[in-house]
Amino acid sequence: MDQERQVTERQKAQFQKMTETPVAPLVIRLGIPTTISMLVTSVYNMADTFFIGHYGAGIVEGGAADYEAASTSASGAVGVVFGLMAIIQAFGFMYGQGSGSISSRALGAKDASRASKISSTGFFAALLTGALMTVLGLCFLDPLMRLLGSTETILPYARTYGMYILLAAPFMCSSCVLNNVLRFEGQAVFSMVGLASGGLINIFGDWLLMSQFHMGIRGAGISTAVSQTISFCILLSMFLRGKTSGKLSIHNVSKEFSDLALICKTGLPSLVRQGLTSISTMLLNDRAGLYGDAAVAAMSIVNRICFFTFATALGIGQGFQPVCAFNYGAKKYGRVREAFLFTFLAGEIFLGAVALLGIGFTKPLVRIFRNDPEVVRIGAVALTAQFVGQLFQPLSVCTNMLFQSVGKVAIATLMSMLRSGLFFLPVLLFTSHYFGLLGIQLSQGIADMLTFFVAMPFVIRFLREMKLLEEQATKNEEA
Repeated sequence: MDQERQVTERQKAQFQKMTETPVAPLVIRLGIPTTISMLVTSVYNMADTFFIGHYGAGIVEGGAADYEAASTSASGAVGVVFGLMAIIQAFGFMYGQGSGSISSRALGAKDASRASKISSTGFFAALLTGALMTVLGLCFLDPLMRLLGSTETILPYARTYGMYILLAAPFMCSSCVLNNVLRFEGQAVFSMVGLASGGLINIFGDWLLMSQFHMGIRGAGISTAVSQTISFCILLSMFLRGKTSGKLSIHNVSKEFSDLALICKTGLPSLVRQGLTSISTMLLNDRAGLYGDAAVAAMSIVNRICFFTFATALGIGQGFQPVCAFNYGAKKYGRVREAFLFTFLAGEIFLGAVALLGIGFTKPLVRIFRNDPEVVRIGAVALTAQFVGQLFQPLSVCTNMLFQSVGKVAIATLMSMLRSGLFFLPVLLFTSHYFGLLGIQLSQGIADMLTFFVAMPFVIRFLREMKLLEEQATKNEEA
């Protein structure tokens, strides 16, 4: 009874925090650990990109020229395998965002049992999906790497690196669920601890295996797989130790297919967004590959740099999601509206400042990861275009998060398809055909601008609806 009373008191305290704490401080409080988590997550790939750019070729026979060419190919392999990681994370985020959003609204409606059932169902579904990816991916490793955009010179490195990523797929996929459920409960600090620990271990592992033991790209793969597994164990321990409102257990898995379908439906925007990111990466690598391994490596480095800066705004936005979902479930519509506006403005100010500052240092930034004149030349132009595009990202990203958090799946799915799919893919094909390499370098920035203008009318209409619901709720209380 004492344990049940403690759980009930924890749930009441969490409800009060999420529905009564001033919105701006609450979003910041939840956003800071989430931002750290996002930055650390981006460090996984950035650390691999950095160390592979310097040590990834390992020992190459034939002299310095062959070593430099091999290092560039190894750097390109990171960009190729990033598409694979995006596929794994696409399913992880589908289950994670779906179960997290539903369970958060359930907690907002004071239904902890429902929250536990949804969280458990999403977690075990992700674990099984990740295991299936491991088996299928290892069986068709070479065709998969070619499909992801690998050239013949990049293939040996992509094969080695990708094998270890596939071995860690069950842990990577299900960690997304653990992370999102914690975040949507308002337990962002616990999520941060798990992800940050994995990121730091990955950096140390890269340094140890690549610079000290000279294991080349194999060392990067082992380090990433081990760090992802440790991160999974830390995140899981938060549930097993009773630190959460919802409970994670095989016994809580729903026996009704409709619950799994609802999780997938709610998380569909994340699957679409991440899936299109993977497809976009394949096409980008394919188009860039026409201009040599240096172009593939350059675009890979640029994407890592931009994701690192974007991760901060994304982290603040993900701090907004539990506030949005929780208060929407509690019918506190004014707080939903206020939280969105604050998050959008905070993201715009931060990303705008970073973009304007970064435009003046594009060549040094690319050179950190690969000091190859051709890579730097190609990367500097692409990085400038993407920094300009980042000025338009906060509105579209926050709009996507808003609609997904409140369960408006159709609009959220459309928003998630625009930046990396409906706009980026045709823009990339058109500009690369008519403008060659320059078109490839400019394509993502153009897609970001177009997405901004489509998202704007959707969010204006929704915020007006929230204002009307808020006014109606106030009249009902007065009556």
